[in-house]
Amino acid sequence: MASEVNFTLDQGATFSQTLIYKDSEGVPVNLTNYTARSKARASLESNVVIWNLTNGNGITLGGATGEITLTLPAATTADYEPGAVYVYDLEIVNGSTVTRLIQGQVTVNGEVTR
Repeated sequence: MASEVNFTLDQGATFSQTLIYKDSEGVPVNLTNYTARSKARASLESNVVIWNLTNGNGITLGGATGEITLTLPAATTADYEPGAVYVYDLEIVNGSTVTRLIQGQVTVNGEVTR
């Protein structure tokens, strides 16, 4: 079952969030040969994708360290609606096995200096 993790990001600023995927004993999972994907939408039912991240396109996997970093450039977050709350999830894929690691909400803090 995916963990609930909520983020707040600043409109017009680079967003970067790193997490470490660990097994049930607290040992980082080696993510070598894994891929990852994440999407955010205004709601579960929405067809409009707010972000669509994959390996090398906003997601960096740290191999044996179990690190997963999500990054959105400032130019992307500048287009987000101040005060908006989006839903997202993050999945990792190993062969045909898909694991949803985290899911939750992303809240946008409006930018004053623009």
